Amino acid sequence: MKKRKVRNRFLMVLNLGLLTAMGPLSVDMYLPAFADIAEDFQTTSARVALSLSSFFIGLSVGQLIYGPLLERFGRKRPLYAGIIVYVIATAGCAFSNSMDTLIILRFFQAMGACAGLVTARAVVRDLFDTKRVAQVFSTLMMVVAVSPIIAPTLGGFITAHFGWRYVFMALAILSVLILIMTYFQLPDTKRPNPSYSLRPGKILRGFMEVLRNSQFLVFAFSGAIAYASVYAYVSGSPHLYLELFSVNEQEYGLIFAFIAMGLIGASQINSYVLRKRSGEKLMTRALVVQLVIALILVASTLLDFTGMYITTVQIFFYLFCLGFVFPNASALSMSTLGHTAGNASALMGSVQMTAGAIASALVSVFQGDTALAMVLVMLGCAFMAMLVLQLGYKKLLYQ
Repeated sequence: MKKRKVRNRFLMVLNLGLLTAMGPLSVDMYLPAFADIAEDFQTTSARVALSLSSFFIGLSVGQLIYGPLLERFGRKRPLYAGIIVYVIATAGCAFSNSMDTLIILRFFQAMGACAGLVTARAVVRDLFDTKRVAQVFSTLMMVVAVSPIIAPTLGGFITAHFGWRYVFMALAILSVLILIMTYFQLPDTKRPNPSYSLRPGKILRGFMEVLRNSQFLVFAFSGAIAYASVYAYVSGSPHLYLELFSVNEQEYGLIFAFIAMGLIGASQINSYVLRKRSGEKLMTRALVVQLVIALILVASTLLDFTGMYITTVQIFFYLFCLGFVFPNASALSMSTLGHTAGNASALMGSVQMTAGAIASALVSVFQGDTALAMVLVMLGCAFMAMLVLQLGYKKLLYQ
């Protein structure tokens, strides 16, 4: 019986991790295909990168929709609807006939993918207390962080042997398998609440209740700004490695995998260290180190001291710090909002993706002949996250 319980818990966390990974997988698998997509549609890689920005915007908008739906209809029915939207939009991406069509369909693909992100966070908050939530988020980050190890390599292989359209077909098939697993494995941790109104005014008041929570504001915004640096890196890395360093698709996938190992390792160390240290202290110290690394990265770029190995190691340690920032920020932002976890999860995700969309768009718009745009945005994310955390944390102490 005990083994069965452990196995079921493992499968549930794996299911939650896969739901959370739908968004990252949708980004990571097609990155090696940027050049092929640009050639197919006779455009530039910078314009292809706009499909990343539209995806992040879709994630931001969609999560605000799913939050109230999770409160009204329970956790699973809105999730089923979101995955079905994702399957249809992803198949549409595979058959798109223009860059504009792909950009639009990526928006709707994200609208479906964000159902998994919102639901996974809400389910974790339904089941666990604050410290345990941070540990589970660290585990989910490990599952999510595996996607950059597998996805670019797999995406590069599929693109090289079958073409970029089959990357989206593979994602559609995977999402169907996740839907089946969700139906059989994931518990519905919150019953539908027919009394919860879906009128715009009521929904807005629900979101305002979350936004009036000072702890949510401090940790959700500082965590989101810090994590936006990932999207800056994701948006700029094809230009950095495929064009500036002239690596092939398979090599790019391996580099992406190496850097992702930093997130995996740090998130697991974070889960262990939380037994002895508070999430607030871990997050603060990690942001300080991240800011120092970002300054070194910018200086190296300005001084043209940017060999591929040096740059990759610097980015590795920069993103390593996020393994101590993101899980703790997520847990602390939702710790006092268990009664409205769906709305809190939606708002937190929306803030994260809005910050990510802005970071991605800035890199795409200002991308030049160097990686300066990418590293400057990464520096800005680290600085602003530290500033928000320090100013906000002082306010919390004096409340």
